[in-house]
Amino acid sequence: MRFLRKLWALLLTAFAHTTTYRAEMVLWALAGSMPIILMGVWSQAARTGTLGYTPVEMVRYFVAVLVIRQMTFVWVIWEFEESVVRGRLSHDLLRPIDPVWHYLANHFAERIARFPAVLALVLLCFWLYPGSAYFPGWMVLAQAAALILATFITRFALQYTLATFCFYNERASSLESLSFIAYTFLSGMLAPLDLYPPIVQQIAAWTPFPYLIFAPARLLIGEEVDVSGAFQVMGAWTVGMVLLQRWAWKKGLSRYSAMGA
Repeated sequence: MRFLRKLWALLLTAFAHTTTYRAEMVLWALAGSMPIILMGVWSQAARTGTLGYTPVEMVRYFVAVLVIRQMTFVWVIWEFEESVVRGRLSHDLLRPIDPVWHYLANHFAERIARFPAVLALVLLCFWLYPGSAYFPGWMVLAQAAALILATFITRFALQYTLATFCFYNERASSLESLSFIAYTFLSGMLAPLDLYPPIVQQIAAWTPFPYLIFAPARLLIGEEVDVSGAFQVMGAWTVGMVLLQRWAWKKGLSRYSAMGA
């Protein structure tokens, strides 16, 4: 109960901070609206009838991508990197709770505050493309919400693991840039993965990226998705990343202290 009270206090503080800078939050939401542009491109391409998607299905797919991207965006590596470089991590380590919960509270609070802006973007897409508005059903929505939450946890675990390498290289965000390239091309953010060549789909199947956008997006548009398989894959990657992060964290803290921070 003491831990839950601390976590609740962190969440309330993070939410107050987020809503204080709500104008900046809206700008960040707009910055992640690239799927709206891709929506127009691919809906026009679907009119040829050779893609296996109708224009309406393409619009719905990229609306789902927009929602998933907005709800799973992670920036912990830049926040952690700045804390290490500026020495603020020393103050975080004095708190009676692991710093990871501070970062998680910031991310969850930002999701809650960002939701109205995301809803407005979704309504804008449906207004721009009449006939594309739909409701997937409460059961599908619940499954998709659980999958999106698992997606966020996997992305956070991956990025927080990379962030730990700030103890060894102060610009660990460069590792995230490399990871983001793979995420962009193999997650289904630029195009549905079933439009990719078979060899690319086979390579993507060995990574967690197809389950971070493509799987929940297909679920939201009414396609058949192996939900349990997606949870198993993301769970395995998340556990692996957490174990690696804990090991790197213990080794890195001694290195951080030796730097005199």
